[in-house]
Amino acid sequence: MFAEVSIPVHVRQTFTYGLPPDIAERAQAGSRVIVPFGNKLVTGFIVSLHDQVDDQILASVKNVEELVDDDPIIGRDILDLTRWMADYYYAPWGECLRAALPAGSLSVAEQIFQITEAGRAAFNSGQPGRSKPSSQTRALDLLAGAGRMSNRELERELARSGTNPGSVSALLRRLERAGYISRSQRIAESRLRPKLQNFVKLRAAGTTTGDHLAPDSPHAEDVGGDLTKQQRRVIDSLATEGDAIPLGRLLEKAAVSVSVVRGLEKRGVVQVVAREVRRDPLEHLSSEPVLDLVTLSSDQSAALDEIVKKIEATEYATFLLHGVTGSGKTEIYIRAMKEAVRGGRTALMLIPEISLTPVFSRRLRAHFGESVAILHSSLSEGERVDEWRRIKQGDARVVIGTRSAVFAPLESLGVVIVDEEHDTSYKQDESPRYNGRDTAIMRAVAAGAVVVLGSATPSLESYHNAHAGKYIYIRLQTRYGERKLADVETIDMREVFKRHGKQQTFSDELLSAIAETHARGEQCMILLNRRGFSSYLLCRSCGLAIHCPNCDVTLTYHRYNHSLQCHYCNYIRPVPQNCPACDGVYVHYIGEGTEQIEAKLQGLFPTMKIARLDRDTTRRRGSFEHILMEFADGSIDLLVGTQMIAKGHDFPNVTLVGVISVDTGLAMPDFRSAERTFQLLTQVAGRAGRGDRPGRVIIQSYHPQHYSLVCARAQDYEGFYEREINYRSSMHYPPFRALINICAHHKDFETAGNAAACLAQELREAADAQLRVLGPAPAPLARLRGEYRFQVLIKTANRRTAREALDLAMDRALTAGYKSQSISIEVDPINLM
Repeated sequence: MFAEVSIPVHVRQTFTYGLPPDIAERAQAGSRVIVPFGNKLVTGFIVSLHDQVDDQILASVKNVEELVDDDPIIGRDILDLTRWMADYYYAPWGECLRAALPAGSLSVAEQIFQITEAGRAAFNSGQPGRSKPSSQTRALDLLAGAGRMSNRELERELARSGTNPGSVSALLRRLERAGYISRSQRIAESRLRPKLQNFVKLRAAGTTTGDHLAPDSPHAEDVGGDLTKQQRRVIDSLATEGDAIPLGRLLEKAAVSVSVVRGLEKRGVVQVVAREVRRDPLEHLSSEPVLDLVTLSSDQSAALDEIVKKIEATEYATFLLHGVTGSGKTEIYIRAMKEAVRGGRTALMLIPEISLTPVFSRRLRAHFGESVAILHSSLSEGERVDEWRRIKQGDARVVIGTRSAVFAPLESLGVVIVDEEHDTSYKQDESPRYNGRDTAIMRAVAAGAVVVLGSATPSLESYHNAHAGKYIYIRLQTRYGERKLADVETIDMREVFKRHGKQQTFSDELLSAIAETHARGEQCMILLNRRGFSSYLLCRSCGLAIHCPNCDVTLTYHRYNHSLQCHYCNYIRPVPQNCPACDGVYVHYIGEGTEQIEAKLQGLFPTMKIARLDRDTTRRRGSFEHILMEFADGSIDLLVGTQMIAKGHDFPNVTLVGVISVDTGLAMPDFRSAERTFQLLTQVAGRAGRGDRPGRVIIQSYHPQHYSLVCARAQDYEGFYEREINYRSSMHYPPFRALINICAHHKDFETAGNAAACLAQELREAADAQLRVLGPAPAPLARLRGEYRFQVLIKTANRRTAREALDLAMDRALTAGYKSQSISIEVDPINLM
């Protein structure tokens, strides 16, 4: 028997392996296997089984080394979903399968070294090599003593003797070529396993262990013998508990060392057992239930009724729930999920940002208790594994998470919620470049589940699909409780410049509004979509702006650690005192980030408690939630932040929202810039006036006449849609044409450019009237992470013909010698940067 195995490497084909008889009888599609690949052992996934292979390849077929799973780790539904992903997004199937599992699921091959007889002889004679370097002598000494060591172990031990870890690989190759050592491989243990913790309990009366008799009573005075005071404290501590307790807690409670407990274990007085311990990412949340006392409005009830009918019918349908901010979409989500669970099915809720998980997790835990699981990339590896296992075992019936939670191993899926469906965070920007929203819809199609796409500002594609009849459209036009939408006004910063004779960060109107809001005991939020203290450093003498050495961007100044940082590749360097080019001392900070805005506002309003929320202030785990909780309870008067503050949050005491430098988004060289700006402004405006007091929004701009700002001020989605859809139609952009963005990237400028030119030429030769090829051209970010980038863009009315042309072009490019790893293909790109 043979298996088709998909390996998580950047190749799109599967590989055929033979199955030895003992493995063949247990192998199933969806199981992991260890297979030889090149000169390494790797983990792959069985995607199909068959009895025969072509005679021409039979001789070259290698055997599977090991079957990791007797029960498939990937279910049939996820196997089918990832196959669709691989086909639709032009991605390697193995990478899609890897994305569907928590980190640590793939076993890693380790290089193992051992000394040979020739090596022992050379070492004993003191002649390990002509040059006799001390590192060679030390390596042979280590291997002679240990017998076998891994590459990692050798690096660690050699580093202690002063050997540079970076030179160990070369050293081992020299020793191997000399015949002094041999190399083999072993598979490291998978990290996809539960956490075990030692618990201690008193043995039951009358039981025996070895030659010892357990006590007839659990109290220390009844044990007899020569017990020490420490041993007596251990027994008394266990007796008061009445059940097994963690070893660490026992040691702390009895104030003893572990040797005391081990001594009692040998005497048969106590028993130490290993138990599985769940790493619960939601354990800090209150376990008290929240009563569902909210009365739905008539609009909410009508919307829920439509959704529930489809859930009860167990048939696929996609709803676009278009509700203004504060209209009560979340309450509809929760009740729809309850209906699915009540009917014996499961529920999945996707949210765009990790920052929203604390808010929604609290609500779901209150309604669904321990049956809620959470999945996102900020969980520890152990937490993610435990949550994934709970879902697979059926202990969790409701899952909330970000993009990757779409692969949660839920059985009998009944409803999928995609909150803020328009958000670009649902699109992954590295391979596999899938869209979580669209993948969720495909999963629901296969499961016969209902999808609810919710947003106050739907993507143009979703709104277009709803009006074309592909989705069922539901509109919620008023806020819950008849609360009014916030009043939005734009401030023309050109007039502010004329008034003051120089550029101003804050308009007079915004500063007055902040002071008035604080005087009333209300809270403010200030949005600036730019991190850091300043955008970049500029030398006033020679005009030099300090750029990232790896990317075609300037470095951003961060005052908190006095550094210049690249937000694309994470390059960091200290701030120079003088200009690196001319040694000038007139180095000036240009532009403003959230860090500088926070500092300026603190100087203007010294009595206010001001905090900042961006990726820099939320690096430490729990910091994001801590800041939000402080803001929610009123400890913070004003919150400055990036777009992280714009969505999903509900703070009833926020009555003022200010938006600074909105023009940055409009100036982006991307066809979606107007849509993104409108969505961001509408979303952040929705944070104001959610309580019983009216809200006010002030938007500062040098282009207040732009239609995205005009429509955002009026909170007129339909008006914006009409303007934008006409532009998209005339320019042949989505939803009227599908886009495929091809990026050739390489450290060598000419290689990247030639690869893009080759692809463009092959595409044009294969193109028909429905396919248009643009480029090649340098990408807007022409150099990123040390590589030059050229783009080729496909616009097509027929995905099938585009796919056929792309297949042909890629085959010819690979035949011409260009590497697949240097060509990135993104289907339905969110941006073209």
